[in-house]
Amino acid sequence: MEDPMYTKLLHMNDDWTETAISHQVSDPTSKYFGGIIDPISGIPKANHLGTPAVMAAWTAALVNPDSRYYHDTKLLHALNKAALFMLNRQHADGTISLGSTNFNSPPDTAFVVGGVTQIYQLLQKNEWPAALTTVVQIKLFLERTLPALLSGGCHTPNHRWVITAALAQLYEIFPMPELIARAEEWLAEGMDITEDGEWTERSNGIYNTVSDISLYHTARVLNRPELFEHVRRNLRMMVYLIHPDGEVVTEYSGRQDLGQVLHMSNYFLIYRLMAVKDHDPLFAAMSDYAASFMTRYKEGVNNHPMTGLLLFPSAFDGLDRALLPDRYKKALNMGHPLREHLDMMKALGYPKHIEHSSMHLAFGAPVIRMRELEDSVTLMARTPVFFSLRHGKARLLGVKLATSFTPGVVTFDELTEGADSYKLSLILEKGYYGPIPESLLPNHPNRQQLSPWYLLPQQHRPVTHLQQQALTVDVTQEAAEWKIHVRSDQREDVMMQLTFILGAEGCIQGTDIENIGESRYVLKSGSLTYHTEGSAFEISSGSYEHWLPDIRNDYHPAGCQYVHINLLTPVDRIFTIRLL
Repeated sequence: MEDPMYTKLLHMNDDWTETAISHQVSDPTSKYFGGIIDPISGIPKANHLGTPAVMAAWTAALVNPDSRYYHDTKLLHALNKAALFMLNRQHADGTISLGSTNFNSPPDTAFVVGGVTQIYQLLQKNEWPAALTTVVQIKLFLERTLPALLSGGCHTPNHRWVITAALAQLYEIFPMPELIARAEEWLAEGMDITEDGEWTERSNGIYNTVSDISLYHTARVLNRPELFEHVRRNLRMMVYLIHPDGEVVTEYSGRQDLGQVLHMSNYFLIYRLMAVKDHDPLFAAMSDYAASFMTRYKEGVNNHPMTGLLLFPSAFDGLDRALLPDRYKKALNMGHPLREHLDMMKALGYPKHIEHSSMHLAFGAPVIRMRELEDSVTLMARTPVFFSLRHGKARLLGVKLATSFTPGVVTFDELTEGADSYKLSLILEKGYYGPIPESLLPNHPNRQQLSPWYLLPQQHRPVTHLQQQALTVDVTQEAAEWKIHVRSDQREDVMMQLTFILGAEGCIQGTDIENIGESRYVLKSGSLTYHTEGSAFEISSGSYEHWLPDIRNDYHPAGCQYVHINLLTPVDRIFTIRLL
């Protein structure tokens, strides 16, 4: 039986193969000879999204009898030049550089190794004598990476699993016990995933699949079946984190996919591999769904769909398909011990900052997802926006609250579910700091003449005049509308701003709305209507209790439209989003 997804990928891979050939640097005097020109920077790169990803497409075409490039000698020559490019751009320590940042980077080298090992294995299995020179060059590249991956470190949580997978995949080619030992050192740190399937970085658009595909290969090679369960958890969670048009929920991401419009295509391979492994109809249906969004090749070499299909062939068509849910309410992480973990961090004196990385203190924060056919709602704690809505094609990307008390955007600590409403709450604190006790001051002889502020032990200042601001938001759903009830304590004259972030594609209309430039508006009174192709909703009611265009430390990136409502405490106001 024909596999339609395989057929689609076959044609896409052949088309991409043809396109990429014209982007290869052909000048033998160039230091980039053999590399593929990056369309954004114009510089060929050795990272996992650059030349290696094209090498994967070319290899998949060369070894596949169904491809129109099967055993094509001209394409093999191009692949050989690309392999030389990789050797030439590899640093003396065996690493490659990301290109935009991360120079001599072990984790970025691991991303590349995760896919180049598969390229090597495909060429080896094909047993094509003409490809022997290229195979030798690719193996040399991989061999040179061994010292870096046996000793190198990481920046981010997912880097650990990328490095671990690379070590395992290298072990399949170079059976060195120290590769396994190093992988076990990373695995000893334990898994950074909640019971409901959320990884530390909360990156539904990018890094979920990075961790998932990495742990798949780690579990496969190291015979660690328990690792598959973490992949399953994340894949089950993602069923409920997709808007009706296939857009992934990125409203609360802790990484660069925050607020981006991304779809499910990068989940295709891992859903397929796990569907076959588990004979799971839900995963099979999700793999089909993810494939429906694949319109061009954009995956990194470590998650390349065609090399994955060829290297791990399976009878996928025989699997049943589950119906994907389009009506649900799903609460995530409601029982996760986030506060206990943060208290432990404080008690043990852990730093709140890591150089070149992030602590990701929102990991495990509550999320509530609701879907009713073409309506999709997300409620979130510990993130700048606390509510988002999709009503057909009309997109309310987020609602956020800013206060001059701290000052800045409010990130609510708690999200709780009541009988007919949802409550977000927090208590902000801001105090003042007294003199440092003289016994704790730095002992340097010129202190009376010169005492730089940054040399003083600021942590020893006693707190004085500690002030608080208590804020709550209650969100209630009625028949065709959502009500957002904002309340503050009784402190007077704190300037606040409630902001509705809307898609750039829609039109905003209102009777008392002022355009303040740069796609920003103030709703002074009454209501506004936001409408786009076939869908609309109304937001009410406006307020203009102070004149500030924005609150300090609040930012409004380009690419969206912003509607502000200016409030002055004490606040006790209900705002309505009515679906039209």
